[in-house]
Amino acid sequence: MNGFKEYLKGYVGGVKSLLVGMRTSMKVFCQKKITEQYPENRHTTLHIPERHRAMLVMPVDEEGNHHCIACGLCQMSCPNGTIRLTTEMRETEDGKKKKFLVKYEYNLGSCMFCMLCINACPHNAIQFTNDFENAVFQKEKLVMTLNKK
Repeated sequence: MNGFKEYLKGYVGGVKSLLVGMRTSMKVFCQKKITEQYPENRHTTLHIPERHRAMLVMPVDEEGNHHCIACGLCQMSCPNGTIRLTTEMRETEDGKKKKFLVKYEYNLGSCMFCMLCINACPHNAIQFTNDFENAVFQKEKLVMTLNKK
């Protein structure tokens, strides 16, 4: 008789759990639907938070110069090897040798948007933007050169 009571107790518990789930499903089913018309209304109704990390850029000043000093800290701090710097040593006007940035490559396809590169940069030469539409059909288009000089 004790086994039959346990069976009924389990059966009633299962039915109760089923009814709770059905109540939740019906409540959601009867709610008003909220649908974003994405491609058509993306500039009017779509809100992207200010802190959203979407793509890495190198901001420039009024004269078109970027703030990168080619130290390589962003490249060293990147866990995926997303950033690749090409630098060269040049002699300045006062006769000292200085490292200059030749090419700053960023692979958006392998970036995990951890922001370690931005935190490591001592001159705030790189930052993330809100531009979230980065889909492409060729994988090669995800590798971008950020310095435009």
